[in-house]
Amino acid sequence: MERLKTLYPAISELVHRNPFEMLIATILSAQTTDRSVNAVTPLLFKRYPEPRALAHADPKAVEAIIKPTGFFHVKAKTIIACSAALVERFGGQVPGTMKELVTLPGVGRKTANVVLGVAFGLPGFAVDTHVARLTRRLRLTASRDPVKIEAEVTRIVPTEEWTGFSLRLILHGRRVCLARAPRCPECVMNDFCPSSTVRARLRRAAAAGR
Repeated sequence: MERLKTLYPAISELVHRNPFEMLIATILSAQTTDRSVNAVTPLLFKRYPEPRALAHADPKAVEAIIKPTGFFHVKAKTIIACSAALVERFGGQVPGTMKELVTLPGVGRKTANVVLGVAFGLPGFAVDTHVARLTRRLRLTASRDPVKIEAEVTRIVPTEEWTGFSLRLILHGRRVCLARAPRCPECVMNDFCPSSTVRARLRRAAAAGR
């Protein structure tokens, strides 16, 4: 955690101004990049600035706006249904608890944790593909199940660090610890990461020296 703090702020790269925008942007970010989401949300939120407006939106109009994010038919249906649920069950406000958030269409624990951590400043350890990959490489967990990863990592990480640690792992996974070709020589954790090619090379060199 301390090494990653020297490199990254605890921020999400999804542009948002309030919990509603964070929620919708996070749903749209599934299986696409934050850049793609950030390219469409300014127009989306200009046209539908609050849950009631999006809840009554024409699905075709929403699809046309969010098409660059991929899976736009399903995503349009989901964010409209999510907005309707906010209006009908929460007075148009995004709830601030895990229990309530996961009742919304399109919201699982990952999305809920992002919203809690980023929009509300509450502890939330979001497990996306980057976090899942890095926590396994660092041997913080051996699981591939996001719920189990969340449970295992949050048992060893202080509660107040959950959000920041998750966000920094995501940024590090995008920039250094890549899925196919991790840039171990550039990594600030390469002297202790069990998966580091640098660490492995040094160990081989030391063994050869003996």
